[in-house]
Amino acid sequence: MKPRLPAVRPPTFRGRLHDARTATSLGRWLGAAIAVCFGTGLVSHYLQHPPDRLVDVLPSRPLWGYRLTQGLHVATGIAAIPLLLAKLWTVYPRLFAWPPVRHALERLSVAVLVAGALFELFTGLLNTVQWYPWLFSFVPVHFAVAWLLVGALLLHIAVKYPEIRAHWSRESPGTLTLPVTDGPDRRSLLTGVAAAVGAVTLTTVGQSFTPLKAFDLLAPRHPDHGPQALPVNRTAAAAGVTQVSAAAYRLTVAGPNPYTLTLEELAALAQHESVLPIACVEGWSKSAHWTGVRMTDLLRRAGAPPDARVRVTSLERYGAYRVMEMGREYAHDPLTLLALKLNGQPLTPDHGYPARIIAPNRPGVLQTKWVTRLEVL
Repeated sequence: MKPRLPAVRPPTFRGRLHDARTATSLGRWLGAAIAVCFGTGLVSHYLQHPPDRLVDVLPSRPLWGYRLTQGLHVATGIAAIPLLLAKLWTVYPRLFAWPPVRHALERLSVAVLVAGALFELFTGLLNTVQWYPWLFSFVPVHFAVAWLLVGALLLHIAVKYPEIRAHWSRESPGTLTLPVTDGPDRRSLLTGVAAAVGAVTLTTVGQSFTPLKAFDLLAPRHPDHGPQALPVNRTAAAAGVTQVSAAAYRLTVAGPNPYTLTLEELAALAQHESVLPIACVEGWSKSAHWTGVRMTDLLRRAGAPPDARVRVTSLERYGAYRVMEMGREYAHDPLTLLALKLNGQPLTPDHGYPARIIAPNRPGVLQTKWVTRLEVL
């Protein structure tokens, strides 16, 4: 007799709460987090990499705008991680629904959604600690996959809308068909997930929302840790900037009336103060007192027209942001400075000595350090 192979049967799940009501409740929270993360991510991307048509119209106010949007971006991204894991736990038995061919298309669409969400959240998390264990460029790939994720999410909502509507609330028709005895346990599960979201948010958001900095236990940055009580992402050594001699330093301003200034001459010009935040794409931010020369004064002396852009060049030897362009809204804002001092003290090398840009509503990577040349465009 031929040996009989055992029949192939899908696994049986006897656990509870793998139901549409639990999935819908978690999905609402996760969808809201992804929506905020996507919207604020668009703001971050276009402020950091504006297309030419937007360079001169991006606003420099509110001065705290980028600090708020990027802080929300990172906070909601971190909060979405426990939500995504809980959502996947709720729905994973459906991966084994039988027969598999009938559910193949649905599984394929869900696979794109899940893969996109996992990629975005975990690569974004690694970006906050500046660890890039991959060969691709983070920013363009993260941006492209965000659009893929949102498209897959909208398609998923459209396909599942009847089921979502049937289980939207406790009194919805679909919810009423579920076992009443599951209600207390479902609420306990949702309460536990909410507590996990609150815990990871409380212990990380202090890196940008400084009133909670005392609870900043898990974030990679503390807003008070760094030279002159301000964090640093890129040090002078990392940028290849050796010790700059005050006597040898020159600032070149190229324009209709070009000129060059020594550090002593730059410090002798009218000095102004601005209280502005440094807000970095990794999610940390902090306000500080900056002292320096207004960009508008430097441009006026160079004979720049009122709608001029500025190209800023750094002494750093390498890096994607060694050269930066500043649109007219930023260049002509009275708060924008070529700063020489931070919190009343000369800049340290890691903060851009001898001179750096500080402008309102601007990503930290565009607050160029070690400035050596300004060019009117």
